Amino acid sequence: MDDIDLDAYFARISYSGGREPTLETLRAIHALHPAAIAFENLDPLLGRRVHLDSASIQHKLIASRRGGYCYELNGLLAGVLRTLGFRVTGLAARAIFGHAPGTTARTHMLLKVETEEGPHIADVGFGSRTLSAPLRLDDGGEQATPHGVFRLIRDGMHVEEQTRIEGEWKSLYRFSLEEQTAKDYEVTNWFHSTNQGSPFTNRLMVSRFDGARRIGLFDNQFSIHHAEGTTDRRALQSAEDIAGMLETEFAIALPEPRDALLKMLTRMIA
Repeated sequence: MDDIDLDAYFARISYSGGREPTLETLRAIHALHPAAIAFENLDPLLGRRVHLDSASIQHKLIASRRGGYCYELNGLLAGVLRTLGFRVTGLAARAIFGHAPGTTARTHMLLKVETEEGPHIADVGFGSRTLSAPLRLDDGGEQATPHGVFRLIRDGMHVEEQTRIEGEWKSLYRFSLEEQTAKDYEVTNWFHSTNQGSPFTNRLMVSRFDGARRIGLFDNQFSIHHAEGTTDRRALQSAEDIAGMLETEFAIALPEPRDALLKMLTRMIA
């Protein structure tokens, strides 16, 4: 991505700090981005192709105050960081969390960011388990973030990202350090945004940080994950309820036309 409007982006995420390519800057932006810009897949559910060029992503996520999924969220972050002077490498991961072994392709986008303190992994687009801080790549120990404890485990040419859930380490995804190109992401993005076998064209998935809380929406199931480890869940009973939740809790400016959106959301009610 190029031609990033930094002023518009920083206004979108309410960032007013420095613009030097430092770890402090990376951490500040990484915390604010997933709090302001939700993970969401409304476009694939509405049968709309997701476009990854710079203008399309900025129009959708910044000007139109929408959210997006990993290619859009991490694509925007990569463009911002490069504009600030960071060296950024796009990577690809195979999701493990919630999947049977060997059933997923390498379709998740994440970033390696170089800093004076060493390389870090940045990822603002992994749904309900999105990072709220970068992780040191060369540190296999526990790394605390504002929204959970994580670690990166080296396994030969691969790295596995894990998080601790209810006292037990769970693997989220597995990746290599091979650089991905824009063409690599275009192929996997095309599948996820258009193929009827993709989960993104069938199930509503939304998440955002709200202070110390993680909030999520899976179809019509709304959840609040509190910092102390407890979770509240409730089922939404109508398409209007879901639409209202998207606007209020997830700060998403809903796509038009509303009739088409409500028709799609009706399918999400079990």
